[in-house]
Amino acid sequence: MSLRRPIVAALGATALALTAGTLVALTAGTTASAAAATCNALFDDFSYSGPSDPLIQQRGWTVRTYSGGPGIPGASWPTSNVSFPTVDGAKSLQLQASTDGTAGGTSQAELYHQQKFFEGTYASRVKFTDAPVSGNDGDHLVETFFTITPLAAPMDPNYGEIDFEYLPNGGWGEPSNIMYETTWETYRPDPWEAVNAHGEQRQSFAGWHDLVFTVSAGHVKYYIDGNLVADHSGIYYPETNMSINFNLWFIDAAAHTGGMSTYRQQVDYVLYSQNEVLTPAQVNTRVGSYRAQNVAHTDTVGTGGGTCPTASPSTGPSTPPSSSPSAPPSSSPSPSAPPTGGTGCASAPTWTISGIYTGGQQVKWERSANGNPSGPKSGDGVHLWRAKWWTQGSEPGWTVQWEDLGRC
Repeated sequence: MSLRRPIVAALGATALALTAGTLVALTAGTTASAAAATCNALFDDFSYSGPSDPLIQQRGWTVRTYSGGPGIPGASWPTSNVSFPTVDGAKSLQLQASTDGTAGGTSQAELYHQQKFFEGTYASRVKFTDAPVSGNDGDHLVETFFTITPLAAPMDPNYGEIDFEYLPNGGWGEPSNIMYETTWETYRPDPWEAVNAHGEQRQSFAGWHDLVFTVSAGHVKYYIDGNLVADHSGIYYPETNMSINFNLWFIDAAAHTGGMSTYRQQVDYVLYSQNEVLTPAQVNTRVGSYRAQNVAHTDTVGTGGGTCPTASPSTGPSTPPSSSPSAPPSSSPSPSAPPTGGTGCASAPTWTISGIYTGGQQVKWERSANGNPSGPKSGDGVHLWRAKWWTQGSEPGWTVQWEDLGRC
């Protein structure tokens, strides 16, 4: 049994069954508690037989086959690039993308849900890759978990997009692996104009990672493995319902060498809880409870709600593999009060986005309000920061590369 899929024995005389995508309680001489919490939620463990499984469409998912962006123009999106194998002992969604450096030799993958999700908590456990399963490495690949409202027209004010995007080999001017958290207000494709805010972490994210973002009270907050990495607000806050998406695609073929290269991204589960802000720890508890009750899928979003799972799993979802990057600080990027930077601030240089810093170097900086170094300040005051490892372009207070030494 996979540690990522904990299952515990049913409690009392109550058994749970999944019927037509809805969680149904089957009792033996007992009734459900009238005080049970109500959840408007989607949970999917991706226990499907393949891309043609009729349950996929019945449950609101679409395996993309139509042409167009993003990615290399002319690339195909075949259903065969979406599968549901057993990965590390558990059924998972798998996306595959391949390229030989030509449009005709490039295929990409996408699975997306209905456009019915807005405020609340979104979560997924994703296995990113830094290397292809076959062929030469180095392609400019994008591995994702995101929501989106389609662009109706250039600079459409109702457009919205909330992205986790991992580039294992760089791209968009980046030389190596980088994770982006981007919240979009709108854009114009031609001539290109983008209105967004983003956070970034320049490090490898190969392996399993818990991704969470919450949309509530005017803020979009992103968490990786339980740590806050970005907080966007103001004009970037979405206005309309979005769809939930996973895709795998190539930015371009500029870095491709040799013959065919094939890459894969895997997804353990997806969870959305409407109008409810869950902490990453509460997400793990909620997912563990669904699995403790053998629930592979439930969707009560827009139906008036269902009953929240209450069983306590014997263990929560496993932590990322030990080969993953070292964990970010347990605290959020928001600067705390003590300790203070003290006299160290006097000799520390001011952080610059173009500066290159190595582990142990110190800088002073007041973090931005929205993860945009050139935008408005947070109001937290100038803090002293110490680099944990080599970094460039990663703003102190918004990225895990920096340790907060306190306010100056």
